[in-house]
Amino acid sequence: MVNKTSQAFNHVATTYDQWSNLQKAVGEDLLERIQWLKINPQRILDIGAGTGYLTKKLSQQYENADIYAIDIALQMLKQASQQLPSQHFVCADATQLPIANASIDLLVSNLMLQWCDDIQMVFTEFARVLKPNGAIFFSTFGPDTLHELRQSWTDDVAHVNSFLDMHNVGDALLQANLADPVLDVDWFQLTYKEAKHLLLDLKNIGSHNNNSQNRSGLLGKNNFQAMLKAYEKYRNSDGLLPATYEVIYGHALGKQLPSVDTIPIKQVKFKKY
Repeated sequence: MVNKTSQAFNHVATTYDQWSNLQKAVGEDLLERIQWLKINPQRILDIGAGTGYLTKKLSQQYENADIYAIDIALQMLKQASQQLPSQHFVCADATQLPIANASIDLLVSNLMLQWCDDIQMVFTEFARVLKPNGAIFFSTFGPDTLHELRQSWTDDVAHVNSFLDMHNVGDALLQANLADPVLDVDWFQLTYKEAKHLLLDLKNIGSHNNNSQNRSGLLGKNNFQAMLKAYEKYRNSDGLLPATYEVIYGHALGKQLPSVDTIPIKQVKFKKY
């Protein structure tokens, strides 16, 4: 059976970097948080590495570290390996990491978890490979993401994925026996001239609806036109249509607390890109 997520991202691998501005912005925020951790990691795991944007940044920040970039989409990793031939690239599922127990100092994952069916299983796997004095930093989408698009569909089909809220994510971290989880949330807003442009944007970064049902014919076309009309109520004073993304940032430690400075929680703010 073909994995829907790997298939979607393999399809957009060669053009992904042209459209992934939001993913890059969130990755930069994640890097800022990592800089507060006062350790010198020797082995770093970048899970959901995609085309290697964050992997490259981590290579620059930790020049002497071995970095293992893991992604479920082989074509994405091929793009990454062209830029970073000195690092290690592994095509694998986050629920079954081909990594030894307690071998990783720093684990980073940027906007990958929302594509996982079982976040608890993923965090359990993170905890397995993390050293007792290691740390994880991650980002994922929260339930307010694309609420304008979700609410504009008027039929009974789930056209937009559901996302876990911050409390569910925190509970999953604790159940995986990861220590001292810290979570906070931020909002980003992208704007478009037409709702169709948002859908094209989503398609070009490999976003896919895990809940989608096949709809065709006149009924599907009518529903689509009804969605476009309903989305118009969000048009702002600049004449643009917003698309909101809620981003959850998380940090947790291994089973033993390392000596680190307090990691500040940023004030919630609204960003436009």
